[in-house]
Amino acid sequence: MANKTYAKEWLIFSIKNLNTAKLLFNVKHYEDIIGVELQQALEKMLKAIFAYENIKIQKDHDLVKLYYTVEQYIKMKDDKIVYLRLATDYYKEDRYPNPNYCLPPRDEIKEVLEFTEQLFDRICDILDIEPKELKC
Repeated sequence: MANKTYAKEWLIFSIKNLNTAKLLFNVKHYEDIIGVELQQALEKMLKAIFAYENIKIQKDHDLVKLYYTVEQYIKMKDDKIVYLRLATDYYKEDRYPNPNYCLPPRDEIKEVLEFTEQLFDRICDILDIEPKELKC
């Protein structure tokens, strides 16, 4: 049986990260910080599917791995999975500095932001949850 209440909890946290990313993007804040917010939004969206389907929540930040666990519920084309890879790297690079570290390009962040917004709406549709139900 679907666990809509638990899924909503994950989506509430997700929308906070997504709204933070949008706010920071609009004020031209640092792209690496926006990237972390996007990664967190995407991770929590995917984990909302785990919650809804009563699948044990994985303690993993790799968005591609998380996606492949729930792909039967939300199919994506390969060109969209690329955004999951990019966002995973934003989070890893932020937590583990390396000599090649640089800010992600703003146009790339914009694309990942747009993908994240679309995926949020799609997941809400799949889980039959109205975004307006996700008030904090």
